Amino acid sequence: MRRALTLFVSLALAGGAAVAAPAVASAQGRAVIPLSHPDWATPQSKVADAAPSSKLSFRVYLSMRDQAGAEAAAQAVSDPSSKTYRQYLSPDQVRDRFAATDATVKSVRDWLAGSGFAIGDVPSNKAYVEASGTADQVEKAFSVDLAKYKVDGQVLRAADKELSVPAALANQVLGVVGVDQATQLLKPDHTDGTPSDVPPSDGFRNARPCSAYYGEKVDTTDPAYGGKVLPYAPCGYTPAQLRSAYGLDKVGANGSGTTVAIVDAFASPTLYADAAEYARRNDPAHPLLRSQFSEKIFPTNPEMEPPDQCDAAGWYGEQTLDVEAVHAMAPGAKILYVGSADCQDASLDEALNWIVSNHSADIISNSYGDTGEDIPASEVRVWNQIAVQAAIEGIGVYFSSGDNGDEVARLGTPSADFPASDSWVTAVGGTSLAIGKNGQKLFETGWETGKSTLTNGAYVPGPPGAYTSGSGGGTSVLFDQPFYQKGIVPDALSTQNQHGKAKGRVVPDISAVGDPNTGFLVGQTQTFPDGVYYDQYRIGGTSLSSPLLAGIVAVSDSLAHFHHGFLNPLAYQIASRTPAITDVKHVDAAVTRVDYANSVDASGGLITSVRTLDYPNLTIHTTGGYDNVTGLGSPNGLAFLLLP
Repeated sequence: MRRALTLFVSLALAGGAAVAAPAVASAQGRAVIPLSHPDWATPQSKVADAAPSSKLSFRVYLSMRDQAGAEAAAQAVSDPSSKTYRQYLSPDQVRDRFAATDATVKSVRDWLAGSGFAIGDVPSNKAYVEASGTADQVEKAFSVDLAKYKVDGQVLRAADKELSVPAALANQVLGVVGVDQATQLLKPDHTDGTPSDVPPSDGFRNARPCSAYYGEKVDTTDPAYGGKVLPYAPCGYTPAQLRSAYGLDKVGANGSGTTVAIVDAFASPTLYADAAEYARRNDPAHPLLRSQFSEKIFPTNPEMEPPDQCDAAGWYGEQTLDVEAVHAMAPGAKILYVGSADCQDASLDEALNWIVSNHSADIISNSYGDTGEDIPASEVRVWNQIAVQAAIEGIGVYFSSGDNGDEVARLGTPSADFPASDSWVTAVGGTSLAIGKNGQKLFETGWETGKSTLTNGAYVPGPPGAYTSGSGGGTSVLFDQPFYQKGIVPDALSTQNQHGKAKGRVVPDISAVGDPNTGFLVGQTQTFPDGVYYDQYRIGGTSLSSPLLAGIVAVSDSLAHFHHGFLNPLAYQIASRTPAITDVKHVDAAVTRVDYANSVDASGGLITSVRTLDYPNLTIHTTGGYDNVTGLGSPNGLAFLLLP
């Protein structure tokens, strides 16, 4: 997970989605772009003026000619009660009906070229015009002064006031992305150099004892925890175990005929080799063939100012997890990995738009998100516009709901995470999953972890421990309650954070295993003290939940011989009427976990802790019916795979 360091006023709302707010006309023949100036760029936080000759690239996103019509079309093809249900449009049809006109593209290009910028390619869906130039050119074109501002321990570029464009372009500009560094992202470690210079991430291994399946080994040597003797955490579930637990082993389909795209930042140089080796070791009956796997990597531009902190190596593990998880559930599906040039929102939305504008995949899994919803208004409108087009084309877009509950621990106030909170994507939450000896699901509960460390013979803190992480959930302040949640999501949840406003969109929508204490065995080339080589370890997070669900839906597509597209309207309609989705409820359970103090071997000692699986002392809770930890619940075997 990641965070964008921006503080912006919430957008206007309509029909469950952010309104595409055009520029607003002002004096001197200019039109101001609303919410294009970050609140943190104040005179008090200014460090220095931007170097006039410094180079940057940005994109001017173009408004759809009929945003309301596009959203109506997206709903019509996704809603089972509609006469045009699943009558998806092609990218060409979307462009011809809803995209910006050629005249709009020309007018924006001409203005940018006339301002001295180099003009880049325009994507096939005419979503934006890309340009590059100097800071001095940007200042003159948008009538601002660029400077460096200190915010949250970083020094970031921003304008001193709202951007503006010529008044003649007021209704044509959706937003401008890239002029400031408001979408600068934090990762745990700073990484210098280009991605090709980055070594694999530091090695990690699971300590023993751990269990081959839930309950195989029981901790009888350590003190009881709250009066209970606990099982050791699983070593990491294998593809066969997960397929069995979710009922995929009982069908004759494997995802063939479906392409699942994965969007992340950068590109691990060993991505395919690691995934192929993982399948060879752990799922030999289902190799990952080279013909099944393809990549689209966006190159970095060495002339442009790079992000200050962007942990390229940290993204390698995300990519490997995503590919291996999709293949584990849908071994016959094709996998397309799309790597953005860096981890800024502007680069990630470029990668997502490339897939959608070309309909390069039927399902898109995204294992990243911002901490909360305090992000630039332009970015919200851009992501939303891409997601709407995906729905019109019948592409299902899945986002991890987050790994920090409702973010109270980090932000101080409850918040959903964006882009998972967008009404046109499927937000995937996380569960804790117990798989028995024969691959059966023993139980599944919400993932919210409490940790107690065994210290001098006692657990500190005592049961249920201290919260560490868990399935993201909460109520959006950016998006109204979408049509598919009405009458299903409890008012007590949809009215949280609204302060008297309309009901909000609540996340997640659906869930799959995400708890790293009942997680997935993953294989990756890593950097160990004795060299760089492939090894395996247990991992989790909603970064696991999203690609697992994407793989499950790919199998459902394969069985049905059609693509389910935007899943939410169907899922909410059937959840209470069919057994397709299992209601996930609270289970009082915990596991003993042993870790290497140095992450790789016992030479530095061992750390023993207890991990509570569904930590109760939170502001979000796993309950009967829809809840803001697991949403509607989790896929229920054949009933889910045979979705109508």
